[in-house]
Amino acid sequence: MAAAAATAVTKGNGGGGARAGAGEASGSRKKKGPGPLATAYLVIYNVVMTAGWLVIAVGLVRAYLAKGSYHSLYYSIEKPLKFFQTGALLEILHCAVGIVPSSVVLTSFQVMSRVFLIWAVTHSVKEVQSEDSVLLFVIAWTITEIIRYSFYTFSLLNHLPYLIKWARYTLFIVLYPMGVSGELLTIYAALPFVRQSGLYSISLPNKYNFSFDYYAFLILIMISYIPIFPQLYFHMIHQRRKVLSHTEEHKKFE
Repeated sequence: MAAAAATAVTKGNGGGGARAGAGEASGSRKKKGPGPLATAYLVIYNVVMTAGWLVIAVGLVRAYLAKGSYHSLYYSIEKPLKFFQTGALLEILHCAVGIVPSSVVLTSFQVMSRVFLIWAVTHSVKEVQSEDSVLLFVIAWTITEIIRYSFYTFSLLNHLPYLIKWARYTLFIVLYPMGVSGELLTIYAALPFVRQSGLYSISLPNKYNFSFDYYAFLILIMISYIPIFPQLYFHMIHQRRKVLSHTEEHKKFE
């Protein structure tokens, strides 16, 4: 799940880096881009997703101005957040059919980890929805996704402003740790309620002779951040140096 917070940068992103979503080529090799119809579809998809996350951003600002407090702002953007984050599942399909040159496995992991956090943690454990940690990862995701989908849109149109490219490969330095912290704190806040309610857990004996402890599963997810976060973060730092230094060198020769 740590990978999900990183959707700010890398290709085949590991966002992690970040997933190479709609319209971004993977690696240093030049790959044949999507056809005209696929390109038109991807542009529309990325424009819609950019607009969706902008709606979430505006909703957060309006709710803050109305309430005069940052507490419990999640409720003001809950529906669009669920809709547009779940809409990212289409990115798995994009990879599967080959119109986006990214790893299906990696993209699936990164998209599903966010969908899991939204539905299986924040939605399912109502008590954590008022936690400030939820706002922490929502803000990180919102800024990241506005930049990411804008990046893909302009890349597909072959008119990528340097500012957007710089933001995509720079702001993750703050947004990635911020998102991961919010995710971890939210899962941690959910643990007591999961244990008390036995949410999604299956106890023996049963006819399937199978047991599942959702409480322990969430703890394992939290532990998985320990090896994953440093690897992805430093990978993205490497990607930033490579991409932006290449851009600066290109400008010198123009």
